Amino acid sequence: MNPHRPGLTWSLIAIVGFLTLCPVLMLLLGSFSQGLTAFGHFTVAKYAAAYTDPFLLEVLGNTVIFVFGSTLLATVLALVLAYLNTRTNIPCKPLFTVLSIVPMMIPHLLFAVSWALLLNPSNGLLNLFLKDFLGLSAAPFNIYSLGGMILVEGLLNMPIAYLIIAPAMSSFDVALEESSRVSGAGVWRTLWRVTLPVLRPAILAAFVLGIVRSLASYAVPRVLGTPGRVDVLATYLYEMISTGFAPDYGKAAALGMSVLAASIGLVVLYRALTASGDKFVTISGRGYRPTVVELKKARTPLLIVISVLSLLMVVLPVAVLLYTSLVPYSMVPSAQAFASMSWNHWVEVLQDPTSILALRNSLVLAVVGATLGVVLSLFIAYVVVKIRTRASGLLESLSFLSFSFPGIVIGIGFMWFFVQTPLYATLNALLLAYIAAYLPYGVRPLASAFVQVHAHLEESSLVCGAGPLTTLRRIIVPLLIPGIVSAWILMATMFVRELTVSVVLSRPGSEVLAVQILNFADDGLWGKLSALGILMILISTGLVLLAAYAGRRFRERSFA
Repeated sequence: MNPHRPGLTWSLIAIVGFLTLCPVLMLLLGSFSQGLTAFGHFTVAKYAAAYTDPFLLEVLGNTVIFVFGSTLLATVLALVLAYLNTRTNIPCKPLFTVLSIVPMMIPHLLFAVSWALLLNPSNGLLNLFLKDFLGLSAAPFNIYSLGGMILVEGLLNMPIAYLIIAPAMSSFDVALEESSRVSGAGVWRTLWRVTLPVLRPAILAAFVLGIVRSLASYAVPRVLGTPGRVDVLATYLYEMISTGFAPDYGKAAALGMSVLAASIGLVVLYRALTASGDKFVTISGRGYRPTVVELKKARTPLLIVISVLSLLMVVLPVAVLLYTSLVPYSMVPSAQAFASMSWNHWVEVLQDPTSILALRNSLVLAVVGATLGVVLSLFIAYVVVKIRTRASGLLESLSFLSFSFPGIVIGIGFMWFFVQTPLYATLNALLLAYIAAYLPYGVRPLASAFVQVHAHLEESSLVCGAGPLTTLRRIIVPLLIPGIVSAWILMATMFVRELTVSVVLSRPGSEVLAVQILNFADDGLWGKLSALGILMILISTGLVLLAAYAGRRFRERSFA
């Protein structure tokens, strides 16, 4: 696109600016307001109340331990797995692909629930088995603890860390390590003095991104922390606006501003770390050869460890949900348990009006929201990639700004905005908030796809008399089908599983699947929860398959 049509750029800046900056501005104004019904009556009392709360110190301590503990676990696991996959002769390497991709398709809420079903102290399946097998009087594990939260969140964040560290590990020139060993350094000294320093940008980037994700996490603290009375900032903020006779939205907004500022700062740090990778280049045109480390006798034990990890992260969460949805109550797998299996929980869910409404709402939001989000992302990516102006740079920054927004915080910001409008407590409010929160997931794959489309194709179409929209529809879009499908799948699956924004904005009549599953968890209705959770996974999988099929057919028809 040529710079003679700046109207599109500035129109997109206005739209994206509204979606990303509006909740931040409203959060800021709300933090100085006396309340939702007294918006505009400014005061600093909310800041004083938020930061002088004696319980805040304990919450901050729990948050720091949870965030850094889970991030450290995820980064260390990813580093070990990346080394084994890229540098050793460990067998069954496709397992690493499963570990890095499949867990990302399981909603965090359901992953946390599956661990609660296994290790809750009252009737967790694994706890019940160990009590019977070992003759114990009490459950040996308690997932409703800070340690349990760290374990589950670390496993959830490990695939992202792995996807950052593994490419850097695979392109590392081992001649540097060989030189160190020839000079007399041992394996551990070489690892500490050569390997890790060269990989420092990737490791730090994975660590910082893990901190951002853990700080914004709500599903794990809500499912595993709330029953054990372990509050972190995300659950603490939600309790401010959902419990008691007079929810304090102003106090929540005041504290949310600090969380938002910390998240934005961490994302800026992450981008700075990933932008300085050229300082650590180890592969040049002089030749590069990867070296495979022989594990010898350690191959089999390490393979067993990786297989167990795959079981914990992929098979077990889905299997536990399916099993729990079929048994009448929490039962250790046995002949009696299998004999008592039925579809009663599924029937109850499918006959529950609220669950059916939540299912319908989530489907509408996924299909309509992802479609609108992809259309908007398509124009944004077009401007960002094809126009190199300051305005397009501003648009790119705005479009990725929401990546640094914790969902619970941005939900509070949208709450302050929507309550002043007729959109409050409607699906349209959720639709706008979803698109705002997950816009980067649409822009990123489409921007990558646009880079591969040469400008000459567009110019040739325009010279032949086609208009901009016709060129976009007949030339550009067919070439971008893989990117469009990827963006649609990402946004649709995110919308189906979305929890943090929904838990703030959802109201009776606008329930969604994640909120309904959370309600079942609060009520201890594990069977109905599991049945609805399996339905969520099936819907996400169905949307992925449908989008892939539609994209393939559209591409075949366009080039027929």
